[in-house]
Amino acid sequence: MVGRQDGALFATEALCRHMRWPLAWGGKVKDGCVRCPLHQTTHKIEDGSLQEWAPFPLFPPFGKVVGKLSRQKDLTIYPVREHDGMIQVEF
Repeated sequence: MVGRQDGALFATEALCRHMRWPLAWGGKVKDGCVRCPLHQTTHKIEDGSLQEWAPFPLFPPFGKVVGKLSRQKDLTIYPVREHDGMIQVEF
């Protein structure tokens, strides 16, 4: 997933590390973090570090159960730059 926050480019792994949901399908970018729309797992855009693992705020006890379906992992962040009007991501 490639985006901009406060004018700066960022590039992350495209799928949430919890249940592999596409972050571009409703993911929220706010306060330097990206939040998955499915179970609300949140990672820092700067380094991919995990901030919150599957809290599922609509019914928190369910979120704890769903969170245990996979182990906690950081989100992969890729180097990105804008050059000659093109966005380049290094994989």
